[in-house]
Amino acid sequence: MPSSKKEALFIASLIALWYSSNIGVLLLNKFLLSNYGFRFPIFLTMCHMSACAILSYLSIVFLKIVPLQVVKSRPQLLKIATLSVVFCGSVVGGNISLRYLPVSFNQAVGATTPFFTAVFAYLMTFKREAWVTYAALVPVVVGVIIASGGEPGFHLFGFIMCISATAARAFKSVLQGILLSSEGEKLNSMNLLLYMSPIAVLVLLPAALIIEPNVLDVTLELGRKHQYMWLLLLLNSTMAYSANLTNFLVTKHTSALTLQVLGNAKGAVAVVISIFIFRNPVTFVGIAGYSMTVLGVVAYGEAKRRFR
Repeated sequence: MPSSKKEALFIASLIALWYSSNIGVLLLNKFLLSNYGFRFPIFLTMCHMSACAILSYLSIVFLKIVPLQVVKSRPQLLKIATLSVVFCGSVVGGNISLRYLPVSFNQAVGATTPFFTAVFAYLMTFKREAWVTYAALVPVVVGVIIASGGEPGFHLFGFIMCISATAARAFKSVLQGILLSSEGEKLNSMNLLLYMSPIAVLVLLPAALIIEPNVLDVTLELGRKHQYMWLLLLLNSTMAYSANLTNFLVTKHTSALTLQVLGNAKGAVAVVISIFIFRNPVTFVGIAGYSMTVLGVVAYGEAKRRFR
């Protein structure tokens, strides 16, 4: 087989694994938190972070997927810890929202990440974009407002947690650019995950035991009742790491534009699959709102590229 075909096949396999990991962990989160009786989003996030810590160490130190980058100073470690706490907040908020909202609406709200990123970039770094770029964000916000009005399963608390998680994700992205801006402190995403994950576990474990005090009893009881409980939890946690790893590899082997297009399509695929699996009702207004948001995100990305 020619090398070009081998490379194309490798990239296609990466994208397929990236899609299946991202969509798989999202759907499994929803299944566990809403349909399975495992109502512990903080503990679930801690399981994800534990898997990320162990698998990151194995893949970097032993498998050498990427070179190990060493933390060089205490201030750098404090910056990573700050990012880890914000990261925890975004993931926990997203998982809490899945207890109350359909995956389809969760993805519609999550698509507004570029809006929050632009706002935080402006407020924190005074970075201004061309007016056309900001104009492209209008349909992103309007689309979510329309989708909210047309969502049969709308839940106010779930919506607040989802929008907070989306804002926290954007905040972490901008904060990372500020805190780890010097050449000596920059870490690639896999090394950053290696250092953030154990810190996240240390933050989430006491939080889970305090806020979700009966988590161990209920988890053990579910494990006795359902023979696949532990397998589902292990698979879910492994997929959380796989989503990060494949995202890194797809970024490495494709262009920024390709990644943006694939990312937008991934959200749409997740919505369609979730509707088929969970059978949540959707309305024309909800679909129209989500479509407007996605088109706004596409327009925003194109405007950023052209008017940089």
